[in-house]
Amino acid sequence: MAWIAGASLVAWVWLLVGQGFFWRTDVRLPPGTARRERAAPTEAAGTDGSGEDPGRWPSVAVVVPARDEAGVLPVSLPSVLAQAYPGRAEVFLVDDGSTDGTGELARALAAERGGLPLTVTSPGEPAPGWTGKLWAVRHGMALARERTDAEYVLLTDADIAHGPDSLRTLVSAARTADLDLVSQMARLRIADFWERLIVPAFVYFFGQLYPFRWVNRPGARTAAAAGGCVLLRRDAAERAGIPANIRHAVIDDVTLARAVKRSGGRSGPSTGRIWLGLADHVDSVRPYPRLADLWRMVARSAYAQLLHSPLLLAGTVLGLALVYLVPPVAVIAGTVGGSVPTALLGGAAWAVMAGTYLPMLRYYRQPPWIAPLLPFTALLYLLMTVDSAVQHYRGRGAAWKGRTYGAPPTGAGAAPGEASEGA
Repeated sequence: MAWIAGASLVAWVWLLVGQGFFWRTDVRLPPGTARRERAAPTEAAGTDGSGEDPGRWPSVAVVVPARDEAGVLPVSLPSVLAQAYPGRAEVFLVDDGSTDGTGELARALAAERGGLPLTVTSPGEPAPGWTGKLWAVRHGMALARERTDAEYVLLTDADIAHGPDSLRTLVSAARTADLDLVSQMARLRIADFWERLIVPAFVYFFGQLYPFRWVNRPGARTAAAAGGCVLLRRDAAERAGIPANIRHAVIDDVTLARAVKRSGGRSGPSTGRIWLGLADHVDSVRPYPRLADLWRMVARSAYAQLLHSPLLLAGTVLGLALVYLVPPVAVIAGTVGGSVPTALLGGAAWAVMAGTYLPMLRYYRQPPWIAPLLPFTALLYLLMTVDSAVQHYRGRGAAWKGRTYGAPPTGAGAAPGEASEGA
């Protein structure tokens, strides 16, 4: 047991310093980006009376896929329509077969609140080989091309609320750093016990799998995005064949980022330039008050992340057990059995684990006493992953709002590397 506890401690020391400093939460859009953009010399005469020059800001199409989102739309959609963006922006909400009046509610909110122009449309049921969300994105992007000459497309989920300067800041960051894709991990809702226990760990594990610093490094192979908020340059989407080339992707956000990164940049670099970080003013308003709700959220895509491979599943279970479960077990076993080395090694690994979790808890404004509970949360995620595999083999894998998606057929055109984080 002491040797196993020692192996766990070695793993944690390596994660602490060798995994892109995944535990840090300082990868954010620079707060002064929009201000620097406003201070730059204008490229055209005339302003809109606010000191901004609309002619120098690129046009943006905001595409919002929505399926049965009437419960969250009154909070999220007005924030999108109210964006203080100096250039031209238009919102396209794609009603993906809703049965709760999502489309009608969106029109009523736009009529009541005003703001950016809103078009509500519905593409009908997905064509064979498409997931529902990507079918809706395809329809929204195609409609945006017909209606606008937008240089950028903002893909945002129907449960995401944006601060008033969100779009301006995203576009400013993309232009300032010449990025093909800018994505922010929305701050997820925390209001109940299970959300407090599981949600910060969700983002923590995401960062551990896809360290933001590696994602943002030009030329690095690591690619990821957070599907709730993705600003995409239109020509980058065309080079990558978005969304057709990723139409099978159950976990579409990382698949999209990989496709963009592999498609190359505008001026000939070998990889597209992408950026991913934590958000300060982009929030998910979707509630997950019960453990069952959070369980479904994770389990619906966890096995897809593992390429539906029993071998990868076994490796993941063993890895989670060694890294997260061994430390507290070693502390208990060493204390009860009188093995001081076992207890000390397990305690050291547990302390490093808890220490790396504290920055994420601070980001979510949660008390530090939750940090030592991370092994229990990791056990829940392990069980969710196993359940995801069980549901897949029962024919109920990747189920979401009445639709179930199996593994994509081999060679059917899905983007390489579809396995990704369970967002």
